[in-house]
Amino acid sequence: MIDIDRINFLAKKAREEGLTEEEKEEQARLRREYIDSIKNNIRAALGDPADYKKNGDKS
Repeated sequence: MIDIDRINFLAKKAREEGLTEEEKEEQARLRREYIDSIKNNIRAALGDPADYKKNGDKS
């Protein structure tokens, strides 16, 4: 499960006071996990983009 609250906390802390190197690494890892999760959800909903023709019709 993606910890959105932790992502938001680190973003706020970065703006207000800065992050340690460890926190920057954690933030990057959490953001990557979040983005990957979104991509997987889109792929699950729409299917593999390779299955579509250039005009958008499913092959």
